[in-house]
Amino acid sequence: MSFNEGSQLDSSQVEDRRGMSTGVKVGGGIGGGLLILVLSLLGFNPSLLDGLTGAGEQPPAQTQPAGQGGASQCRTGAQANQQLDCRITGTVNSLNSFWPDYLRQYGKQYPRPKTVLFTQRTQSGCGPATTEVGPFYCPADRTAYFDPGFFQELVTRFGSSGGPLAQEYVVAHEFGHHVQNILGTIDYAQRDPQGPQSGGVRVELQADCFAGIWAHYASTQPTSSGGQPFLKPLSQSDIRDALSAASSVGDDRIQKAATGRVSPESWTHGSSAQRQKWFLTGYQSGDLNKCDTFSGRV
Repeated sequence: MSFNEGSQLDSSQVEDRRGMSTGVKVGGGIGGGLLILVLSLLGFNPSLLDGLTGAGEQPPAQTQPAGQGGASQCRTGAQANQQLDCRITGTVNSLNSFWPDYLRQYGKQYPRPKTVLFTQRTQSGCGPATTEVGPFYCPADRTAYFDPGFFQELVTRFGSSGGPLAQEYVVAHEFGHHVQNILGTIDYAQRDPQGPQSGGVRVELQADCFAGIWAHYASTQPTSSGGQPFLKPLSQSDIRDALSAASSVGDDRIQKAATGRVSPESWTHGSSAQRQKWFLTGYQSGDLNKCDTFSGRV
């Protein structure tokens, strides 16, 4: 999904920590990191909640000052079409324009989440995190965390399309967890974390569905200031990109590639088919009520 070239981006909605020391030390080699990445891709990472009990607390991270390069230099939709950090920024802007009005019709307020870009490691309200964790949302500090290098991993390691909506889907999925935090459904992941019909899988699939709802409206939703939408209408190629990303991070596909077999009892995010199904459910309906992944089989 391409941006309207003249749309104005608000870089203040993204905190860029790249290149700055965080003081966080996380153990484990590449094997352990890969395991974490496989288990936590594109979703709410239950292990990060250990930080809520006080474990792993670290000093606050240093941040990149405003106006000194990075995402702070993102100004227009034309830049979002060319630069990944600006595409993330523009997608964040679009999501923050869409969800407040949409949730208001359901009687819900939308406190704007924070967004952090980082490399290697950073500190979150849910404890320390590294690049290997992948994108995640922390409910404790209501912040979505992204290492932009992950988006290349999505293509080279997991076989996703590299198209814009494949990347924007990732951002929208994490914001879907913020919507769940508002609605109160995110807690199901902790009550029943594993298995093909588990609460953990249902939470992830609902976040996929919420990402689809955003995609349904993104090209028609004016900016919060009443300007033209950030994004142009979707093409069939855009939809294929999003479905490619959803498929590439299905539990069954990742397990098959990593171990040669599929173990549904350990699923935490859902199969490739499930993830594609629920993104399409949100996209085709644009209806929050259609994203009830907690009733019946998923």
